[in-house]
Amino acid sequence: MDDSRPYWVGFNLVKGIGAVRFRALLDFFGDAALAWQAPADALRQAGLSQKLIESLQQVRSQVSLERLWERIHAQGITVLTWQDEAYPRRLKEIELPPPVLYLKGDLTLEDEWAVAIVGTRRITPYGRQVTGEIAATLARNGVTVISGLARGVDAVAHQAALEAGGRTLAVLGSGVDRVYPPEHQRLAEQISAHGGLLSDYPPGTPPEGPNFPPRNRIISGLSLAIVVTEAGLDSGALITAAFAIEQGREIFAVPGSILAPQSKGTNRLIREGAHPLLAPEDILEGLNLTQLGAQSTARAVLPSDPSEALLYQTLGAEPLHIDELRNQTGMPIEKVSATLTLMELKGMVRQVGGMNYVRVREESDEYHSDSAATHER
Repeated sequence: MDDSRPYWVGFNLVKGIGAVRFRALLDFFGDAALAWQAPADALRQAGLSQKLIESLQQVRSQVSLERLWERIHAQGITVLTWQDEAYPRRLKEIELPPPVLYLKGDLTLEDEWAVAIVGTRRITPYGRQVTGEIAATLARNGVTVISGLARGVDAVAHQAALEAGGRTLAVLGSGVDRVYPPEHQRLAEQISAHGGLLSDYPPGTPPEGPNFPPRNRIISGLSLAIVVTEAGLDSGALITAAFAIEQGREIFAVPGSILAPQSKGTNRLIREGAHPLLAPEDILEGLNLTQLGAQSTARAVLPSDPSEALLYQTLGAEPLHIDELRNQTGMPIEKVSATLTLMELKGMVRQVGGMNYVRVREESDEYHSDSAATHER
């Protein structure tokens, strides 16, 4: 097999080999295929315990990676690894991202602007209304809605995003071919057609309880922010919020009655520092996504050019005046002004007053390549 991804899938089948140990194997062998085929002595030198070596040997003896790979493709499942450009950039930046993701559907560049909506399975009429309004508002403004396909808040968020014509991603605590709960099969099909089903568990994995907390870590890792609409004190949504704090994500919580069990978790989050969400627009304003729709259109119709690349590299977190940009780039002032206007529409730069500009996005591969074409670093 020329493609190394089947070997990544093979290691994903071995219980006990997660991100830390797999990274160690890659560092030692330099390649997943070499690690998969390595003898016990070499695996021991790479740091695997005897128990893990035996588990790996058992999987190797029982699984045909070639047939497994054929089954995965036959089910319309895409496999993404750390080495793939399509692996979600935001998720890849968290500590110990999952080495392998299984995707049914597709991911787009617009999914980098995503917000997770999570909460209780025992949703109230209040929670249903609020969740639906938030998800619809985000979707109509070009923000991808992420949740976990569970009953209650998750299902309402996915459905509202779809009905608003937006994109939505569902992260599962099972294989992407094992939809849970089963009554959400039709919803899952709609999500995969207008977004995607994601999991770091191999196809065929059942929805077992221990799978869901790690699933919540992926939900927050994919997102700019987490919105908790209703949650009791024992809700899994609070686990997602805890992961979000670790990952530096913003947390919004919908306040509710102090007497309602489904609002005790959200009220506590607000007391502990979460943003109280009083209107769906609060998320757009808090994350500076109010012009996302216009930015998406601009990205689609206005390709980057050397002028954009040069200005983008010159700008940073500290404000620079337009005259200083002209001096540093050597571009005519009218060209600088016109290019900055387009870059602001694309969400790449922001004017912070007095004709001073800052860069607001990290450089993507696109701009690395553009800047390399204009001048050597």
